[in-house]
Amino acid sequence: MSPLIRWTPFLEPFEEMDKMLNEFPAMRSKAGFTPAVDMYEDKDNVIVETQLAGIDPEKVSISIENDVLCIKGQSEKKSEIEEKNYYRKEIRRGSFYRSVPLPTHVLGDKAVATADDGVLKISIPKALESKPKTIEIKTKKKK
Repeated sequence: MSPLIRWTPFLEPFEEMDKMLNEFPAMRSKAGFTPAVDMYEDKDNVIVETQLAGIDPEKVSISIENDVLCIKGQSEKKSEIEEKNYYRKEIRRGSFYRSVPLPTHVLGDKAVATADDGVLKISIPKALESKPKTIEIKTKKKK
C-alpha cells in the first residue's frame, strides 16, 4: 500500500516545480536556463538585447524564421574543483534557448548581431509594410 500524500490546494504552482527539481538534481542540471531579453524598436529596426556574460559569442546561434527570433547556446563551467560544498549555487550553467516572436514583419536575412561587455544586441530591419491596394470594380452597363 502506498503512503498517503497530503493534499495542499493552496500551494504555489511554482513551489511544486521547485520541489520536483530539487528532488531530482540530474534534471536540474540538464534544464539549463532561459536568458531574459529586452525588445524595443526604432524607426527602421526591431532591437533585441540579452545579457550573456561569460558566454563565448562564437558559441551562440541566432536564427530568424517566420518573424520569430531564436537564440541558443551553451555556457560551460570552468572550474578545477568538481565537487564543492555550496551554501548557495545561483550562477546558471548549461545550455540555453530562447524563442521570441517579433512584433512586426522583419527582414531576418539582414539582421546584425554584436556582443559588447556581455550584452548581445541583435538589430533586425523591419519589412516595408505593403499598402493596401484599392481595386475598382468595373461593371458592364446594360443597354
